[in-house]
Amino acid sequence: MSKHGKKYEQARKAHETGNVLPIDKALAKLKDLAYAKFDESVDVDVNLSIDPDKGDQVVRGSVTLPYSKGRQARVVVFAKGDYALQAEKAGADVVGSDDLVDRVLGGWTDFDFAVATPDLMGIVGKLAKILGPQGKLPNKKQGTVTFDVSQIVKELKQGRVFFKNDKQGIVHFSFGKASFDNPKLRENLVAFIKALVAAKPAASKGKYLKKMTLTTTMGVGIQVNPDELLS
Repeated sequence: MSKHGKKYEQARKAHETGNVLPIDKALAKLKDLAYAKFDESVDVDVNLSIDPDKGDQVVRGSVTLPYSKGRQARVVVFAKGDYALQAEKAGADVVGSDDLVDRVLGGWTDFDFAVATPDLMGIVGKLAKILGPQGKLPNKKQGTVTFDVSQIVKELKQGRVFFKNDKQGIVHFSFGKASFDNPKLRENLVAFIKALVAAKPAASKGKYLKKMTLTTTMGVGIQVNPDELLS
């Protein structure tokens, strides 16, 4: 028995899975097949030639998308004094220290990114079990643990987003909305793929970008050739 609804099955039948389409045709097809009543996200899954169990082959990085992802990110900052003022001026949605920690401990996580100054990581560490699984815990490697709070807040507000491979060696990434026109979606996708290639581990062997599939939130997957975006 199918796990999907009637509309999904209709969309699946309208596209022969396994066929590799040119990028522009794939984007047009995705939008034609989108059937949800909300503005679906447009996502890409990239299978990489890495061993995700080896630390020297982990893929992580960030990219500032030319057209963001459809809405401005909500950013909170754990900071005090002048750093708190800098964060507020840069456009942070919520700024605080112990009070903000208590708020998150109370169950509030209605934000996309959290930034912290290094001197407050002692108290922010209390939130590891809450924010860690959500990917929102400030992280030095991502640049979200820093005294330069003004710069990182501006970058996050301008559309900087992070990516990392999962346990199967696949990177899942959302690069826009179905309501975006195709040129904007393509530019966002190209920016992401270039950042992904730049993050290639030296230990990775063989063809790095093995397989790439585009989909919408509720839609079917359409396979494309990643090399087309690098030419």
